[in-house]
Order: sequence, then structure tokens, then C-alpha cells
Amino acid sequence: MAALQTDSGSRPAAGARFFCTAGRGLEPFLMREVRARLAATQVEYISGKVFFTTCSDLNMLKKLKSAERLFLLIKKQFPLNVSSVSKGKIFNEMQRLVNDDPESWMSAISIWKNLLELDAKKDKLSQRDANPLKRKVEENDITNPKKLKTEQMQELQESRQCQLEKQMEEETVEQDFLTNREKSQEAFQNDVVKAVDTPDQKDLTFRVSCRCSGAIAKTFTGQEVGRVIGIALMKQYGWKADLRNPNLEIFIHLNDIYSVVGIPVFRVPLASRAYIKTAGLRSTIAWAMASLAEIKAGAFVLDPMCGLGTILLEAAKEWPDVYYVGADVSDSQLLGACDNLKAAGLQDKIELLKVSVIELPLPSESVDTIISDIPFGKKFKLGKDIKNILQEMERVLHVGGTIVLLLSEDHHKRLQDCEQSGIPLNSKGSHTDEPGIEKCLNPGEKTDLSDTVSSSSEAISQGGLDKMPPFGSLVLMECYQVSLGRTDAFIYKYRKSHSLGL
Repeated sequence: MAALQTDSGSRPAAGARFFCTAGRGLEPFLMREVRARLAATQVEYISGKVFFTTCSDLNMLKKLKSAERLFLLIKKQFPLNVSSVSKGKIFNEMQRLVNDDPESWMSAISIWKNLLELDAKKDKLSQRDANPLKRKVEENDITNPKKLKTEQMQELQESRQCQLEKQMEEETVEQDFLTNREKSQEAFQNDVVKAVDTPDQKDLTFRVSCRCSGAIAKTFTGQEVGRVIGIALMKQYGWKADLRNPNLEIFIHLNDIYSVVGIPVFRVPLASRAYIKTAGLRSTIAWAMASLAEIKAGAFVLDPMCGLGTILLEAAKEWPDVYYVGADVSDSQLLGACDNLKAAGLQDKIELLKVSVIELPLPSESVDTIISDIPFGKKFKLGKDIKNILQEMERVLHVGGTIVLLLSEDHHKRLQDCEQSGIPLNSKGSHTDEPGIEKCLNPGEKTDLSDTVSSSSEAISQGGLDKMPPFGSLVLMECYQVSLGRTDAFIYKYRKSHSLGL
């Protein structure tokens, strides 16, 4: 990889090269997002990671919603050969990741420092330019104070004090949600800038985190690789190892496809939202679902099985000028959702109702968009009820409206059974045929979409599963297979094509 060049300012001359980790199946969402939000170029992906170039500052990079973690790229190269060489030779190859191209390392550190400095300058300017909390008294507010009685003056002062307290309370709501992790990030940035500002950078402390998979994981542990890389860094640059509170973390991922080295841009993962008090569905999955729903200003968006409200939180943060309603039958889930709304300052944006998903108190064709995570697992055995759930959602959705659902593998199979039984679900809108996704992939790049995306036309074993009734008005637009960690799930997007009465 060529060394990254910087200009005299605080950002790369032609943009810096970054990569994000992403949950399996979310790579297409992240590729679209970095293009739209960061005006990124040279966007490409390998399983679990998206690489891109951008001139965006930290403030914009923080806004990525479908990424797990963000890294400044130092190196990406072919994998290490562990099949026919000795351990000593492999160790030498690992050390060459550090020793062969010191310019890349120094340039990456310089870019990282410049990003931090620019972010710190913007914070200082925003604090300096912020309006003072105390409202200035205008001249016409006190035309002639001598004519005012003592009681009137006291009344006026008390009124102004109440207004001031209310204003202070409103303006500090967001500050109250500044977590200790965010404060740690600020201190971390300051430490890095100070350390890198020294002529020889001898005061820079670091640690190495390493992930190995594939053939190399059968030969070496992550700790062994981290130790080799750490020693090479100390010898090459004179940095000091600090496993507890380093200025800098070096991330390395070695597998059978590539060797990647990068610097985590933020200590806190992007997927860990500061505005979510109690986590439910993974925030990246929730945002991806909302991004598919084509939410427009003034729309009525419903989550009829909202749980802790994660999907609505992600949607309301991104698309605020919308009427959101969350429904659930569980008191504990609704209480958790209410706490999350308050913590995020969105209690005025999202209304919560205790109702059953199969008996929604809404007129037919009154909802613009439905987004929901259909519960599954041992605790939730919906069985045949899923057909009633989808029928009720279909009833309240207006013609042209969109439904985005997260379904388990069992739910997915049931829908596949419907399609194979002649149910008119349109499969031409499946992910592999979507023009928007094809445009995200580099020409000639080898892709493995079959591992991350499920086509709606693939054959699924019947297994004696119950048949579902036809959904004549719901047209399948897209289907994505995504990872929830230990299990997989499917994001389905439907559009209502006509009224049920037709």
C-alpha cells in the first residue's frame, strides 16, 4: 500500500483510507452509507469489512450507523503463507508488516493526529460560539424600571429566572447523555496529540489487538502474533507497550484472504449508541432495517412489536420529522422502551401503546411504513400466529406502503414454503438482482454475495412446515440474510401493491 500523504492542513490531501468492520450481511448497507454520508470513493468490501477513501472529519465519521468499528488503514496485503514454512519464517513475515514500510506507519499516525486536532479545534470553536445560557435583557424589556413597583420587579425577575432554568434544562439534555466512554475518548485524543507532537514520538504508548482466523489460527494464537508485532514496533519506533491505557491501539486481522493492519479511530465502537440505555436488537441491524423502509417526512411509521424500541430509536434519530408509534403487549418491554426514549430525549417523537399485534386499534390502510423485529427463539414460539401477524400488518398498511421485517430462519422457511406453493411473492426484487447493490461493487471484483445474502428464490426444504395463506397485496422487494451472532436472520422488505378489497 502506498504511503498516505497529507497536506499542510488537518486532513489528507486526497482523502484517507479507512475500513469498517460490519456484521455479516450488512456490508451492502455500509457500502451505500459511506457513499451517501461520506462521499466515499474506492469503496470495496471483503467479508465482514468495507474499505473506502474519504476526506470526512471525525464528526462525520462518527455518524456511521451500519458499522461496528472504524479503523484508519495502515496496510492491506496478501495473506501470510503458513502451509510450507517454519514458524521462524512466519514470524519474520509478521515483523515485515512493521519494518518494510515505516512511511505508511508514520503517515497513518500523522493523519490520525491531524484528525484529532481538527476535531478538538471544532469543539473549541463550537463552545466559544455557542449562545450563552443567560438571555440578554433587551432595552424594551425595561423601558423605565423606576416606574415599576417592587412586586412587579420581583415578578419579572422570577419569571426570567424560570425561563432561564427551563432553557438551561433543555439545552443540557444532550450533555447529560455524554457518557464516561465519550469523556474517555476526549482524554484519549488529547493524550495522542501530546504524544505524537514530541519530535521522536518516544512518549507514544501502544498495545496490539490481533484476530486470527483460517489456517493461521491453527498455527498461532492472537497473543503470539500480538507479541511479535509489539516487539517489532518497540524496536522500530521506540514506542512503549501499555496494555491498560495506551495512547494508540494497533489492530491486526490475519486470515486466509488478507492481512489487514489499522488504527481504531474511536475507543468506543460505533455500534454502541450513547443514546440507548438498554440494548435490545443490535443497533446496526435496526438502522439497516430503517434505512430500507424509505421513510419520508410526515409519514406514520409503526413498529407493532417494538420491544425495547431500538428500531424506532434508530429511525427517529435519523429521520426526526415523522410520527412514530410503537406497540407491544409486554409491560416490561414497554417500560424498557419508555426508559430508552427518555434517555434518548425522544419521548415526544415516539408514542407507545400496549396492544396486540393481531388486534391493532388502527383503521385499514392508515400506516405509511411498518418496521418490526418478529420475536423468535425458545421464549417466543409464534408458530402459525405469524400468518395472523402479517395479515394484520397488511390490513393497516396503505397502498404503496412498505413493510420491513426481521425474521428467523424458521419464519423465512415458512415464507419460502408460501412462494413455492404458488403464492405471488415477486422474487425479481431479491438482493442479487438489485441494481443499487451491483453499483456498489467494484467492476471485476470477486464477490461472495451468496454467503451474505439470501435470494428469495432459493430452494428450502419443506420439512413438514405449515403453509401460509396468500399475501396477494404484498410484493417482495428485497431479502437479506444477516448475522445476529450465534444465529442468522432475514430482513424482508415488502410493498403493498393494491387494496385488499380489490
